[in-house]
Amino acid sequence: MHAFQKVDFDQFEVNPFDKIGKDWMLVTAGNEEKANTMTASWGGMGVMWGKNVVFVFIRDSRFTKEFIDREGRFSLSFPSEEYRKEMKFLGTVSGRDEDKIKEAGVHVAYHDGVPYIDEGKEILLCRVMSETPITKDEFKDEKIDAAWYADQDYHKMYIAEITDILVR
Repeated sequence: MHAFQKVDFDQFEVNPFDKIGKDWMLVTAGNEEKANTMTASWGGMGVMWGKNVVFVFIRDSRFTKEFIDREGRFSLSFPSEEYRKEMKFLGTVSGRDEDKIKEAGVHVAYHDGVPYIDEGKEILLCRVMSETPITKDEFKDEKIDAAWYADQDYHKMYIAEITDILVR
């Protein structure tokens, strides 16, 4: 397992467009008995309700969503490019059907009971503050529904406080 150090928010400088949209992230939730992770590239970082937050979008069908809903906490791990193959696998295989974390060859570690993927270079530990279903009734551009939700598997937006940042 890697050694991580907790850092202050003012020491954490990232470009969220690159970090999330191009490099991708692993959303991990669960507890010390069972955890699941998934690859995501939709989300952001900012400030809301006086807190440093992330917002992530998880489809209703995702197994990881069940863990987030039950535990109310999750992590975002940002592995380097060398883990791109593993991230693709973790984004296409369901942990509901197999132990995809073991199959991908990555490892789960815990900080204050919150699971994260140890291969990440940066880890954001998060506590859910708000969850909002995304529905087609909300779209101002009607092309969104046809382009992204032909199977009606909509996202839920989670706004979560970043409680800790770990880097190695």
